[in-house]
Amino acid sequence: MKRKITVTAIIIICFLLQCTLFKSLAIASISPNLLIIVTSSFGFMRGKRDGIYIGFLSGLLIDLFYGGVIGFYALLYMYTGFFNGFFRKLFYPEDIKLPMILISASDIFCNLLIYFSRFFLRSRFAFRYYFIHIIAPEWVYTILVTVFLYFILLMINQRLEKSEKRRTGKVA
Repeated sequence: MKRKITVTAIIIICFLLQCTLFKSLAIASISPNLLIIVTSSFGFMRGKRDGIYIGFLSGLLIDLFYGGVIGFYALLYMYTGFFNGFFRKLFYPEDIKLPMILISASDIFCNLLIYFSRFFLRSRFAFRYYFIHIIAPEWVYTILVTVFLYFILLMINQRLEKSEKRRTGKVA
């Protein structure tokens, strides 16, 4: 229960930061995608099930406040969390390479799906423009923020795991 409350609070805080502080710090009207960082991080730190749960909540917040169709971002982020969960066995907390690669791939994947579903299918074929002016800058900005946010999420996850082990009596 403590984990669910903590993770829900993290999602809400990151959503609020993404919509307020980072919108005002936007570079060329591009801001980092904190919810992709949270969804991907907990996906590979905790597994597929937690990735789906966190992805759903993150995407639902975006759908409710910014989405045109309820469920589009929820589904997109659920798949992102699910696919990141496959890498749980490869995850080592002290290694930042895998998280950076997975978060990068997740951000690009989500933006490409958004382009294809929202623009390409409506005969808007300006992919080069979209990639250069939206996908690439958001990707760079997200990676820069990942360097800091990932370690905060990792520390929170490790403390929650210690608390859960202590409560169940499995002290390592």
